[in-house]
Amino acid sequence: MKKILISIAIMVILLFVAFEILTESESILNSVIFSFSIWESNIFPSLFPFFVLSELLVCYGFVELLSELLKPIMNKVFKINSNAAFVFVMSMISGFPSNAKYTRELYQKGLLNAEEASKVLTFSHFSNPLFILGTISVTFLKNMEAGIFVLIIHYITNIIIGLLFRNYYISKKEDTKVSLKKAILNMHDKRLKNTQTFGQTITSALLNSIHPLLLILGTVTMFLIVTTIIDNTLNLNTYYQSILNGFIEMTQGLKYVSQLAIPLKLKSIITVMILSFGGLSVHMQVISILSDTKIKYLPFFTARILHSAIAGILIYLLFDGWMSLI
Repeated sequence: MKKILISIAIMVILLFVAFEILTESESILNSVIFSFSIWESNIFPSLFPFFVLSELLVCYGFVELLSELLKPIMNKVFKINSNAAFVFVMSMISGFPSNAKYTRELYQKGLLNAEEASKVLTFSHFSNPLFILGTISVTFLKNMEAGIFVLIIHYITNIIIGLLFRNYYISKKEDTKVSLKKAILNMHDKRLKNTQTFGQTITSALLNSIHPLLLILGTVTMFLIVTTIIDNTLNLNTYYQSILNGFIEMTQGLKYVSQLAIPLKLKSIITVMILSFGGLSVHMQVISILSDTKIKYLPFFTARILHSAIAGILIYLLFDGWMSLI
């Protein structure tokens, strides 16, 4: 009986969504157009080059090079396989949900096991630095100093999350002595083991990069439609509507938060909390990318709640001091 009720509930929800799409077609269409605009102007340009580059770096031994050089940090600080250094560094540069893609690549190549992959996901959730310094600082907060502080706190809190989860799963201990010669030789050996031609490697990198980007586009569009339906259905004030939208679809929510008539400090707190959580849209992207693996989502979700809370508290405590210092 319970399963029948669930089936009925799902059908009711889907019919309600269909009804909203038909009756509120203009606002839904605007949401779809906005999602394409976000993807075209922000997501694709910022992620596509790094997705292709990451595929090439993995094939030509950068994982082996980086894991040897950053072995002490990964082993001693985070208690994780040194191969996770690749996910950590590349995610810091390119932004989420690239950490899920990089983690999946290393997992499929046997460089990380399921537990190590689940663990590195918890502390590699970095927003693209160009998005924070450009869109958030200049367009949304209209204050570069506040935007820089949001970036610093967002990144530092990821390190804190890594420390909090260091005992979640402890990888086998490695020799933490760093050898540049060994790092170069490991990289060289990996390149020699790559049997594909450079043209084949490039083609494979392009194909493997396009699929997750299209997946991200579809997910963002779906969640923007959901937030539009919620906005049309619920009679919320602008403040609560902006926050709710942010925790469902991050970019739209941040845009609405930037338009609120509230102090810059409060705006920065809400912004860093939404960024650190990522929005349900980003969570769905991560789930979709990892769907054919044994990598666990729950640790990632738990880490994002902690990330959001800790980052918000740090901004609240340190914002005035930072602004007076600058």
